[in-house]
Amino acid sequence: MPTCHESPPFAVPAAPPVPGQVRTVALIGPPNSGKSTLFNRLTKLRQKVGNYPGVTVEQHTGQLTGFDHPITLVDLPGVYGLEAFSEDERVSLDVLNGKMPGLPRPDAVLLVLDVTNLSRQLSLAASVIAVGLPTMVLLNMSDLFIKRGGKLDPLKLAVELGAPVALISATAGMGMDAIDRFLRGDANQAPPTLRVLLNHPPQSRQWAAQVRTRSAYQPALPSVWSRHLDDILLHKIWGPIIFLVVVAGVFQTVFGIGKPLSDAFQNLLNDGATWAATIIPAGIFSSLLIDGLWKGLSSVLVFLPQILLLFLFIGILEDSGYLARAALISDRTLRGVGLNGKAFIPLLSAYACAVPAIMATRTIENKRERLATILIAPFMTCSARLPVYTLMIAAFIPNVPVLGPLLGARAAVMLSLYVLGFLAAFATAKLLSSSALKATNIPFVLELPEYRLPTLQSLALRLLDRGTVFLKQVGTVILAVSLVIWVLTSLPLHNGKTPPLEQSIIASLGHFIEPAIKPLGFNWKVGIGLLTSVVAREVMVGTLGTIYGTDPNTHSLPLQAALRQDLSLPGAMALLVFFAFAMQCTSTLAVVRRETNSWKWPAIQFAYMSGLAYVAALVVNQVLGLWW
Repeated sequence: MPTCHESPPFAVPAAPPVPGQVRTVALIGPPNSGKSTLFNRLTKLRQKVGNYPGVTVEQHTGQLTGFDHPITLVDLPGVYGLEAFSEDERVSLDVLNGKMPGLPRPDAVLLVLDVTNLSRQLSLAASVIAVGLPTMVLLNMSDLFIKRGGKLDPLKLAVELGAPVALISATAGMGMDAIDRFLRGDANQAPPTLRVLLNHPPQSRQWAAQVRTRSAYQPALPSVWSRHLDDILLHKIWGPIIFLVVVAGVFQTVFGIGKPLSDAFQNLLNDGATWAATIIPAGIFSSLLIDGLWKGLSSVLVFLPQILLLFLFIGILEDSGYLARAALISDRTLRGVGLNGKAFIPLLSAYACAVPAIMATRTIENKRERLATILIAPFMTCSARLPVYTLMIAAFIPNVPVLGPLLGARAAVMLSLYVLGFLAAFATAKLLSSSALKATNIPFVLELPEYRLPTLQSLALRLLDRGTVFLKQVGTVILAVSLVIWVLTSLPLHNGKTPPLEQSIIASLGHFIEPAIKPLGFNWKVGIGLLTSVVAREVMVGTLGTIYGTDPNTHSLPLQAALRQDLSLPGAMALLVFFAFAMQCTSTLAVVRRETNSWKWPAIQFAYMSGLAYVAALVVNQVLGLWW
């Protein structure tokens, strides 16, 4: 890769795109360059997400409209170069060279660079343009760049790069017409920056210091208020304290605002069940739809408002640039357990779901640190645990203040569970780094993005994505499990009628495993929930909703009230602790198997986390049982 001290390489630039023949376009750029925002704006939600063949790197594709034929936009992973050191870089290079199975070689490339950090990102332009595809360089965040006094001559830079250049703002929608003209290959209607290159492409391109000086590039002045914010937020003492206050505030809001929203949503779902009961004749079919499927689904759906609120706050913190600062703060702590700041992003991702978090560990070059991060990621409290936590906390913890209006008892318990998973992850990482996975720490380098105001569009797209994923889970896995649970509670038939719950197949199975879980304070119904939650954690709530919905003793009670009849407070707290530690997600085990290419590590992971969960829940139930 060329640097300021190397002689600039020369190469013949790629030919301009052929009008009407662009059908596949690759979108590439460094992390935090605004590439995803541009992808969302260009595709307008016409997107698909999958995995590239043979690897766990996510593939995002979208459709561009307004052309004579469909154009597929492929969003490549965020990379700083194409040296193929990491899996992200190998995937990006294979796509650009047409070596990715099932994906044609792109007809053109859109390269997104953060113009406020242009001097550090031009090296990626060298690698991308050298591939030889028609490439347009998009200098994003140009509105911020100009506002802060930055100056750049796009025409001069384009001539030196050998590729058209456009100043854009993906957030504000500025410069989108230049992208349209480039993809059409229309030299006659193109602005001067494109027209000169489309009609008279230069015979060489030059890089690094020569590019920056000849193009009269004047960097934008650093933001004064950003520096002042960093002085506070990155302070060795105040930084971590502020982070904890922010996190506590998020959870207080999730309960303070989310709980009333969930209660209102629950009333709507109950009204729906009541209405359905009036139009469906009583009988086995009515029991299937209302007691089985509807109660199983609604017991999980009711937590959608709180889940969306949590992701809203995470989105605000991430899009504002604050979470990148949290990575720097955490680097000091992570080094104490044998990791470095690069593990922060995967571990942070695990608060949404462990599956993409484990995929994100591919950016960690050290194999032992990567494996350690994979093994501890499921301890971080994913969104699938949230329905279980919210259900049990609302049922057993009184809504009383702990720190006045700043923090209530329910939010405090929720925060404690997140901290508990966090501490278990770090203790496990320390154990691994001092024994089987001892590794040498390497320097942690992170480019901090500018502080920005999150856009409503970006936050809305994030919530739509997370809400869609949650509803798909409810509509597939939870629906299927609810159906199976209802069938098992309805068999064997007695004189053509469903049996009492205690005489059903599900009760027989529950009583069989009850001796193993009784010391934890769990009854057989919770035991069935634990078995089904191995498929996916949130299935636990749907299972309990179905079982208690078919129980004549609790049929008319809300699930929270039914649980209070069957469980003690020590048992409820033990269940929360069990869920904080246990590995209950077959998808996570499957992706660990793929990432490690062995069943050894997922087996060790499952046994370790399950054993820790059992012992911790046993201790909590027995100790709290001395007082209650």
